[in-house]
Amino acid sequence: MPVGLVWAQARGGVIGADGRLPWHLPEDLRLFRDLTMGATVVMGRRTWESLPGRFRPLPGRRNVVLTTDRSWIADGAEPAGGVDEVLARADDADLWAIGGGRVYAAFLPHADRVVITDVDTAVEGDTWAPELGGSWVRASRAPEAGWSVSATGLRYTVSEYARAATDAAVSPGAGR
Repeated sequence: MPVGLVWAQARGGVIGADGRLPWHLPEDLRLFRDLTMGATVVMGRRTWESLPGRFRPLPGRRNVVLTTDRSWIADGAEPAGGVDEVLARADDADLWAIGGGRVYAAFLPHADRVVITDVDTAVEGDTWAPELGGSWVRASRAPEAGWSVSATGLRYTVSEYARAATDAAVSPGAGR
């Protein structure tokens, strides 16, 4: 089963503020939907609770929620106590870690694919993306140069990273 991580980040790696995304980027929401539809999505309890009620559970996806509270239940969510439990229960469908920061960090060692939307904005935040480090290489970037411009006016790019074949790879965090 392929394991991927998907997130959007502002300059400095900010991915959240007060339990929400600190920007609105409809193009990224469409990308998220397209990547995760039909897959298993894994999120922390706070990420689950930050979703608007009409999107809980995320439709068309198996929703797994990591929580240390074994008594926690929510309609449409499968609670899990940790990464090992999620991986042991996984089927052949793609598995996407979708947040928050601790969930990304926990699944990063198991991932073979990371999709990052870089949003060209500086915002205050309280949740950050993990550093990928030198074991990852950028496999693609859209657009290849420059920025796309959202309907909201924000500039953004989408990059996909894959595990490097050697340790000599360039870190995607360089230049941030």
